Amino acid sequence: LGNLVNEVAWINALSCLALVLVLLAAAVCTKAGKAIVSRQFVEMTRTRVEGLLAAFPKLMGMGKQHTFVETESVRYVYQPLEKLYMVLVTTKNSNILEDLETLRLFSRVIPEYCRVLEEGEISDHCFDLIFAFDEIVALGYRENVNLAQIRTFTEMDSHEEKVFRAVRETQEREAKAEMRRKAKELQQIRRDAERSGKKVPAFGGFGSTGMSSMSSGSIITDTIIESEKPKMAPVPVRPTGSSKALKLGARGKEVDNFVDKLRGEGETIMSNTGKMPSLASNVLPPPVNVESVHMRVEEKISLTCGRDGGLQNMELLGMITLRVTDDKVGRIRLMVNNYDKKGVQLQTHPNVDKKLFTSDSVIGLKNPEKSFPLNNDVGVLKWRLQSTDEALIPLTINCWPSESATGCDVNIEYELQEESLELNDVVIAIPIPSGVGAPVVGDVDGEYKHDSRRNVLEWSLPVIDAKNKSGSLEFSIAGQPNDFFPVNVSFVSIRNYCDIQVAKVTHVEGDAPVKFSLETSFLVDKYEIL
Repeated sequence: LGNLVNEVAWINALSCLALVLVLLAAAVCTKAGKAIVSRQFVEMTRTRVEGLLAAFPKLMGMGKQHTFVETESVRYVYQPLEKLYMVLVTTKNSNILEDLETLRLFSRVIPEYCRVLEEGEISDHCFDLIFAFDEIVALGYRENVNLAQIRTFTEMDSHEEKVFRAVRETQEREAKAEMRRKAKELQQIRRDAERSGKKVPAFGGFGSTGMSSMSSGSIITDTIIESEKPKMAPVPVRPTGSSKALKLGARGKEVDNFVDKLRGEGETIMSNTGKMPSLASNVLPPPVNVESVHMRVEEKISLTCGRDGGLQNMELLGMITLRVTDDKVGRIRLMVNNYDKKGVQLQTHPNVDKKLFTSDSVIGLKNPEKSFPLNNDVGVLKWRLQSTDEALIPLTINCWPSESATGCDVNIEYELQEESLELNDVVIAIPIPSGVGAPVVGDVDGEYKHDSRRNVLEWSLPVIDAKNKSGSLEFSIAGQPNDFFPVNVSFVSIRNYCDIQVAKVTHVEGDAPVKFSLETSFLVDKYEIL
């Protein structure tokens, strides 16, 4: 009796196993049977797969509403996708109900990665689709997963990685805070030495500076990045007479210890041979013709607005950087035109004649007999603007999510308030809820792209200027109003926000004009609507 029970149970198990889905391949093909993307879950040759898909359109009867068709060896389960077909090739003993359920899941996965159901779009995202297909079926058998789990698995989100990045960012912030604190100490030591009439310790020189040397709380007058440079080999003395160029001061032991401490905490220290890169070097093309006297006028904005209006904070940092490559034009002066009416705070380098700049808007060295350093980027003028005045916002962004029966209708619009600007490569990034598919976009000015991996809708505009100062984007998607914030904006511009420019360069002696080249950039550090 026991043996008979065991045999009956074994027969029932075999019967159930025969009804389990055995999926041979999943493919997206055209109506002519051309394979666009195909994933095989058992050992099959390419010729075999292409032959099965090529025969598929010929087997479908005209006017029939079936969703499957069979041959002597396989069964095709399919679903039309506009001009394409989602096709599953299974064995004939598979469970047709399981086949149809799996087909529906495959069909829901495709719009998650493809904005439109066209051949080109499917080809562009073929690897994304293959990874998703592998999460649905393993070795011919369906996994117990849903759409949300597939998205989570393919994104490969790691909690440990997030923790590691958070710890690393905290360490970087602490190192930078220590650097700023030490810089203030060195600055205080310099001031105390000047008051007491002692020799000023040589903590730094008139070397390369960058936008990063300006902290958000205050503008540090010392060239901190120069003081952080490692020791260099002694420069051989020229056989000729004494040079008129500025000489860099020697650094104290305390500064060297501070540099070693920063290196130990993972901070990157610039060397003498490694020049501080321009903020726009990775975004804007370099100037075609660079003269022996070259200047960069760089500005960087950090802005935070509320979703209901109101400017929470706006800070703009600017700098004029000078580079001289010919000693014949080392003794020069820069004529600066300052037409700014927004109330910026200007500050010259300590080696620049401040009285001359205040009275005549001319940048020159305190000692006119000396030259600017050769082949070195020198920051000669800095400015800073901080305000909460909404009238100073260069580009306003309004995002209006409205709840509807099917989710949210979102209307977002921009307007250029500073019409003298020309913003290029503008990207407005709107966060999108995960696991709800692609948004349905209505009216749009410019172009858009749905990044399903980052859950972001990117609205791109090649240029925004006085002729194209406003535009809007409308889309619908499931979600809540809070899901669409914060909105982030990025752009570049070859026109600066504060109207400060170098108008003329002349020799110190004789006021003869000097030919110079100039590049201007206005970049975004942070621009968000919370």
